[in-house]
Amino acid sequence: MNRHLLTRRLVAMARPRAVEDGVILRAAARVMGQMGPAGLTLAAVAREVGLVPGTLVQRFGSKRGLLLALADLSAREAEELTARVRQEHTSALDALAALTVEASAGMETPESFAHHLAFLCTDLTDPELYERALAVHQARGRAVHALLAEAAAAGELRAGTDLAALARTVQAITAGAGLTWALDRRGTLAERLREELDAVLSPHVAHTHSHSRTDSEES
Repeated sequence: MNRHLLTRRLVAMARPRAVEDGVILRAAARVMGQMGPAGLTLAAVAREVGLVPGTLVQRFGSKRGLLLALADLSAREAEELTARVRQEHTSALDALAALTVEASAGMETPESFAHHLAFLCTDLTDPELYERALAVHQARGRAVHALLAEAAAAGELRAGTDLAALARTVQAITAGAGLTWALDRRGTLAERLREELDAVLSPHVAHTHSHSRTDSEES
């Protein structure tokens, strides 16, 4: 290899990245919600983050490489989100409500929900993307079960509650709530998720517990 070319490559490798991969991947998630599968291109993501498409090719290789990296980031952030909401709420059930709502970030409109749903349908038919989608689903399932177990230990839930069954129901109901909301468009997605979660938990909640609400939630 030409010595000067090698020197330039080594300098480029040593130079700090002006835009971190995580910033690019979160921009890709925004483009997903805005444009759907057909509109998600390296050029569209590059415009969103203020780079040239060639930079994304260097980082991720292709659109598929970008999608795989985004899926890996989603799996990691599913664990991080659980830890954060648990720190922010004294009550495990309040943390569960926050987790349910924040996990749907980026799907505030029926159109953005539909676009993300279209990507999920693609994930289900692609072995590598399916593996990562399953990892996210399982991470959230563990988080829901852990928060319910904490709630039971703290007396927020009735004694004898079948936590495993309740955790499965919570995941199923919250997944279906998004689709129902996108169809009937009543209220916001966050409101619908909390409404359906409350309905599922209500028969199991001890009388001494009541969900705390911030001023913005009550208004």
